[in-house]
Amino acid sequence: MNSSKLKRGFYQEIELGKRALNFKDYKIAFYHFENAHILGQKHLYRHTVSHYWMFIFGIKTKNNKEIVGQTFRILASLLFTLVWVPKGNTGGTNISPIKKLPIREELKKYFKFNASF
Repeated sequence: MNSSKLKRGFYQEIELGKRALNFKDYKIAFYHFENAHILGQKHLYRHTVSHYWMFIFGIKTKNNKEIVGQTFRILASLLFTLVWVPKGNTGGTNISPIKKLPIREELKKYFKFNASF
């Protein structure tokens, strides 16, 4: 995987999510935060940032499940990112935090699928 391309993709997804959140387009915002999570989940800081923005999403939408779930996931990202992450997991509380998922089609360009990820 090209780490600079992956990093740029991560920050682009975060920005798109923040913009959609500002426009109260919550479905689109969360989709971009999920994409950011997929792109950032093997990097400690970026993984934690993706959960932080999902936490902010929970606050803005008054979604208590997301607020509580993301609080735990922020802590888990700090503790487990460097040890193990489930490939393709979108990071929201609607998905088990240990479930592997297929990489979304639009994100495959960021990964080499013969690599260890």
